[in-house]
Amino acid sequence: MTRCAVFGTGSWGTAFAMVLADAGCEVTLWGRRPGVVEAINTGRTNPDYFPGVRLPDGVRATTDPAEAAAGAEFTVFSVPSQTLRGNLSEWAPLLAADTVLVSLMKGVELGTAKRMSEVVQEVAKAPAERVAVLTGPNLAKEIAARQPAASVVACPDESVARRLQTACHTAYFRPYTNTDVVGCELGGAVKNVIALAVGIADGMGLGDNTKASLITRGLAETTRLGLAMGADAHTFAGLAGMGDLVATCSSPLSRNHTFGTNLGRGMTLEETIAVTKQTAEGVKSCESVLDLARRFDVDMPITETVVEIVHDGKQPLVALKELMSRSAKAERH
Repeated sequence: MTRCAVFGTGSWGTAFAMVLADAGCEVTLWGRRPGVVEAINTGRTNPDYFPGVRLPDGVRATTDPAEAAAGAEFTVFSVPSQTLRGNLSEWAPLLAADTVLVSLMKGVELGTAKRMSEVVQEVAKAPAERVAVLTGPNLAKEIAARQPAASVVACPDESVARRLQTACHTAYFRPYTNTDVVGCELGGAVKNVIALAVGIADGMGLGDNTKASLITRGLAETTRLGLAMGADAHTFAGLAGMGDLVATCSSPLSRNHTFGTNLGRGMTLEETIAVTKQTAEGVKSCESVLDLARRFDVDMPITETVVEIVHDGKQPLVALKELMSRSAKAERH
């Protein structure tokens, strides 16, 4: 039986642990809070995120990172992007030299503008061929309800991607493989920023034309950045690109869309953070994505507008007028 460790008992970490267990793996979840760990082990549920959803018998939990990591063929990380470096610095000495390190995070690190797989490689001193990424249109609540979904497993080493694909393939969760890690990670990170923009538009009472325009031009921004960084353009037309973008921009289950909607309705950043129970990755990653764009000299006007609204306090209506008044261009410019 394949042994897996999942670091993080939040919604996506818990849901993916269920996927792995349903695929026949033995899974140990690491959690910081003893109450959550106890509830998982005794009540077979995570009451903070999925009350009433019974976890498979193949899932157990611990507060001891060494116990979680012991003997794991796959070690999965599902923590907020901006905390990964600090957490992994503590966990790295506990990880087996041959374990495959899997990132579920969809963000870009502030300050360094590094993708999550790059942070994992740097902190864990692991070669790129031993670091994989799982991404796609995977809203955790739907996965926990075992509703059909597809995803992408990306790793430079295709044989490693296939191994992980086998480990998480179930009757309701269908993973595809890809070797374009850069494109897959960018798709997952930038879609959160575009979802904030779509949410803001929804909160302002704007319609489907606006939403479709933001999604389409947001994908164009993502693709431009990806190509500048060496990604494959086809990746952005797939599950890690368009698929994840559509799900995140249109679903009420999307944290980033909901966050943006509250901003668009006139709530301040502080008020919106106060009513948001889970991490909306795009709130911080929009700054690091813009930093990345500037480093590669890529024009990303929607991303820049989101940063101005979220972090610079610009009023959404003013930002919208400025975005719409930009000079006209050919669509493929």
